[in-house]
Amino acid sequence: MTQKQLSEINYSVLDLAPITEGGGPAESYKNTIDLARYAEDLGFTRYWLAEHHSMPFIASSATSVLIGHVASHTNTIRVGSGGIMLPNHAPLMVAEQFGTLETLYPGRIDLGLGRAPGTDQVTAHALRRGSGSSGHNFPQQLDELRGYFHDGLRSGNSHVRAIPGEGLDIPIWLLGSSGFSAQLAGQLGLPFAFASHFSPNETLPALQLYRDSFEPSEVLQEPYAMVGVNVVAAKNNEQAEFLSTSLKQQFINLIRNTNLPLQPPVESMDTIWTHQEEALLQQKLGSSIIGGPEKVKDELQSFLDRTEADEMMVISQIYNHKDRLNSYKILADITK
Repeated sequence: MTQKQLSEINYSVLDLAPITEGGGPAESYKNTIDLARYAEDLGFTRYWLAEHHSMPFIASSATSVLIGHVASHTNTIRVGSGGIMLPNHAPLMVAEQFGTLETLYPGRIDLGLGRAPGTDQVTAHALRRGSGSSGHNFPQQLDELRGYFHDGLRSGNSHVRAIPGEGLDIPIWLLGSSGFSAQLAGQLGLPFAFASHFSPNETLPALQLYRDSFEPSEVLQEPYAMVGVNVVAAKNNEQAEFLSTSLKQQFINLIRNTNLPLQPPVESMDTIWTHQEEALLQQKLGSSIIGGPEKVKDELQSFLDRTEADEMMVISQIYNHKDRLNSYKILADITK
């Protein structure tokens, strides 16, 4: 089989709407719109936002609201969720929200779904209070949600309808960081997105499971796999390594359960992390690509060779907004 080249696949953006040290959500949303418009101009395929809660460095907790905001300020790029954490919500409400988005912005909305809470267990309890949902019934919730979009498939309850939503063709993606959603996506014939950006060691097994489990459906005749990847690109390797220390500090703070906004870059991480934390970070960020244009291009091609992905969704957690824009510009240039 001929290996895919970088110019032969699609590229998209996952925006975690970072709240930076010294900034706030309002600045984050302004930067999100700026990046979305820039990504559209650069030719990126889709722009996704992720559901996280109770995290002082992420401003996308009301994900569907922010998706609508981005869609209203762009023209052609697909906008969606990477993802909506379905166990946090009643499937009917998700169907209504995304039915509304698709009605307002026809042909531009994606619904990516995950089964993790997107937060800590205490916050998850606050989100799911009284719902009895722990993520174990994700397949049943997914079936109910899909039913609201299709006539006659509402779990036998014809009295409950998603309006707007019913009859709309909204692409549903399953997201995962392990094999569970990979297998489910394959069995249902749905597109699958894997979180390589924080679960690199599980990437290849999950993609193989997805492809082995795949059964053709009305949605897809062949598997379609997207992989998330952290990319920090700059004019040279040294500058990129410097900018990447913001991402590394973020993961260290997660490991320590220290909730802080995204921190400015530092000259060295040696005074910040322990040897054990450094080793753990290498596992979590093992597939991250950091460097100047030539290094990023080589490592992206190597990553594509290993994963045989159909699309890459790029996350660039960079403190300075202009540096983040530049990173995506470099990516667009080297993948043409």
